[in-house]
Amino acid sequence: MTDTDTSSEAVETKNRLTEIVLDPASIARGNANIEHEREVAIYDLLDGNSFALEGRDDGPYKLTIGMVEDRLALTVFSDASSSEEPIIAHFLSLTPFKRIMKDYFLVLDSYYQAIRSAQPSRIQAIDVGRRGLHDEGSRVLMERLEGKIKIDLDTARRLFTLISALHWKG
Repeated sequence: MTDTDTSSEAVETKNRLTEIVLDPASIARGNANIEHEREVAIYDLLDGNSFALEGRDDGPYKLTIGMVEDRLALTVFSDASSSEEPIIAHFLSLTPFKRIMKDYFLVLDSYYQAIRSAQPSRIQAIDVGRRGLHDEGSRVLMERLEGKIKIDLDTARRLFTLISALHWKG
């Protein structure tokens, strides 16, 4: 292994999340589908993610996601520190997400209804629409975090799932 391989490995271990918490005060208890979506998204995120604070090199990190005064709150803590003080908190307006989330929730409702009785081709068509909206929301999230938090598309997709889960009334 070369020095480059070793330093690349160290960066990869630093630029990641090791814990994700959804602020209990921000979560409306949903149905079994949304609870399952949250659990899977958190599991997948912890299994593999890319998360770096711009201008910092003190990861890995813990992330709390919640709502504060109708704004998305992303509060980042150091995993290496025993301090309960956050490193940084970013508050994002949800306005850029409103249309996407509204459409995404409509498609999710259709999807969950369809999997009970629809033909596989109908389920697949709805799922293609769901994925498209999910990708769009993920790209908006990446844009909104630009200059603050650097994430890859897979991480953005899973975070979008969690952000959506805070709002879904399904």
